Amino acid sequence: MPLVSTTEMFKKAYEEGYAIGAFNVNNMEIIQGITEAAKEENAPLILQVSAGARKYANHTYLMKLVEAALIETDLPICLHLDHGDSFELCKSCIDGGFTSVMIDGSHLSLQDNIELTRKVVEYAHPRNITVEGELGRLAGVEDDVNVSDEHAFYTDPAEAEEFVTKTKVDSLAIAIGTSHGAFKFKGEAKLRFDILEDVTQRLPGFPIVLHGASSVLPEYVEIINKFGGKMPGAKGVPEEMLRKAAQMAVCKINIDSDLRLAMTAMIRKSFSEDPANFDPRKYLSPAREAIKQVVKHKLVHVLGCNGKV
Repeated sequence: MPLVSTTEMFKKAYEEGYAIGAFNVNNMEIIQGITEAAKEENAPLILQVSAGARKYANHTYLMKLVEAALIETDLPICLHLDHGDSFELCKSCIDGGFTSVMIDGSHLSLQDNIELTRKVVEYAHPRNITVEGELGRLAGVEDDVNVSDEHAFYTDPAEAEEFVTKTKVDSLAIAIGTSHGAFKFKGEAKLRFDILEDVTQRLPGFPIVLHGASSVLPEYVEIINKFGGKMPGAKGVPEEMLRKAAQMAVCKINIDSDLRLAMTAMIRKSFSEDPANFDPRKYLSPAREAIKQVVKHKLVHVLGCNGKV
């Protein structure tokens, strides 16, 4: 099966009240863990690549790894650029075989964001590529995204309506209380479902995206701390909140930090148990298995997209 765009994925997800998992990839083991989980759960999948991951792994290598995943799983998989920061980067990914791109103009004024996003849409749509925009700013750190608490702000539903109407974008990432990275919330995390409901009423049937939606699974934080890490008080978004969002208008939920934590935890554990080990296969195998188990859990208990192929 060839790579697909998000168009039919999101239409079905919206109608049936679930979300597609968008999992960030950086290397072979991560891609294997994610796609093996999706194959076992018969789930559609978005593999997304940040600008930093593309620099690290090399565009050509990533494309070939994703091609291998398509052969091995025969699943509908979308390859998506996460947080593209320029028209040139989006164009390069479109020309290079991606089937979806995100242009992140959330740091710009509303009008400049509209202008930049529309430019990407006008290039992508004739090539049957879908485009995700962003309105509102999430706090936290992830690759090249670094937003302080004082510079974060919620999405304005009226601006969201204007943005979608003027850009013709295919999906929209909004800020309702999630955060990039293993975020330390001040108190319990809370999602602004009132904003999501308002956006949904203004844009009926339109796919909404949540970034910064890792739950920061405590079992992996505990392992990291046990074997020399320092992550006291790390918190994520409660999974029941994400499930509720997936049953509403949210059709795509991004998950990155949970994969990094699981992989790092198992590598730390492997080295602690066998300090003399220098065989990458021995410490990367449990890391890959941990990623697989995290993804299976997300597909079934958070996203609700298992069995939806």
